[in-house]
Amino acid sequence: METIVRNKVYDYRSKADVTQEALAAAVGVTRQTIIAIEKGNYTPSVMLALKIAKFFNVSLEALFSLTYER
Repeated sequence: METIVRNKVYDYRSKADVTQEALAAAVGVTRQTIIAIEKGNYTPSVMLALKIAKFFNVSLEALFSLTYER
């Protein structure tokens, strides 16, 4: 069984009208990291996930979720 981390970073960023570059600068990563997270190609560290959640003032559970696939 494979564990997959899903996220709503793109949804929250779009709703807040924040650019990838602005979010990246606010949480201390590159724009490429934000792109990879939004595409599901990169799972952020706990620290980075917390920073992103804090930026949007939402819980980790609102932003990230686990799914299990066979």
